[in-house]
Amino acid sequence: MEMDERKIRILQAIINDYIDTAEPVGSRTIAKKYDLGVSSATIRNEMADLEEMGYLEQLHSSSGRKPSDKGYRLYVDNLMEIQSLSPIEEEIIRTHILKSALYEMDKVIKQATNILAELTRLTCIVKSYSGRRSCIKSIQLINVDGNNILIVIIADTGIIKNSLVKLKKPADTDILLKLTNILNARLNNLTIEQINLEVINALKIDLKGYEDIFDAIIPVLYESLNSIDNCDIYMEGTTNIFNYPEYNDIKKAKDFLALIDNKDKVKNLINSTDRISIRIGEENFLEDARDCSVITAVYSLKNRPLGTIGVIGPTRMKYSRVVSMLGKIIGEVNNILNEEFKDE
Repeated sequence: MEMDERKIRILQAIINDYIDTAEPVGSRTIAKKYDLGVSSATIRNEMADLEEMGYLEQLHSSSGRKPSDKGYRLYVDNLMEIQSLSPIEEEIIRTHILKSALYEMDKVIKQATNILAELTRLTCIVKSYSGRRSCIKSIQLINVDGNNILIVIIADTGIIKNSLVKLKKPADTDILLKLTNILNARLNNLTIEQINLEVINALKIDLKGYEDIFDAIIPVLYESLNSIDNCDIYMEGTTNIFNYPEYNDIKKAKDFLALIDNKDKVKNLINSTDRISIRIGEENFLEDARDCSVITAVYSLKNRPLGTIGVIGPTRMKYSRVVSMLGKIIGEVNNILNEEFKDE
């Protein structure tokens, strides 16, 4: 059976109507609301063909039809027109994200997620950058008092870790400066995963004569770096799902909330390396997410992917608007991050 121009126009009208109303669509509705130049009977026959082809579903024999995952996929890939944002929406995104630009990177990302949830009225998730992709920008050893020194680790992504270390005997400022220079010479611009046994052994040789300090700071260094590496999930708009009548069904709502409460599942769900990725219904490999669509985008620093911002909601989401919003926000985030850390 051929997917001709008339079927495509009818399918597009059905999807647009269902996205707006959440009600199964009948042939008479399409004939009245959309100027397709064909009769209700013709539309009904075409709808039957579209159902047979797998693009539409009918819940009951007497009901109208709704798009299937296959129908949404055709719509997203070939029929959807990206919706332009209003000047007000663009200004909201720009000014809100810029306000957070003077703070740490995670503040910028969280603010972006907050705006996205507010504007899309969906659940928005950020999978924060993995520290293994962060390079060490600087390590400082600072004399606090007596036997106590402070280790300050700064990553190129703006993360700062402070750890207090107690030495067996005091170390004066000149020694700490010398050791700071050695640490930076060995570790500067390395990612966490590049600091292997070979690097540590070389560092131990460089710090010969200061074994007590080496033994004290290396475990703390690893602990700090591993804490940077923890991948965090941050969410906004977790109750936005109740804006959608599909989730008036208590079981469906509880299943959705259980899904987003499971951080491991959410991490896998929004895992992506694409600029913009759209997964619809059955395309989500998690059984719990088969009634959802997930749209994700990657944010980057100096063309190095750092993390993902995603939107999750019903398959009946306004794809065009969400894609437009997400694209704009990712663009602003990337601009700010690369401007803030351009010299690092």
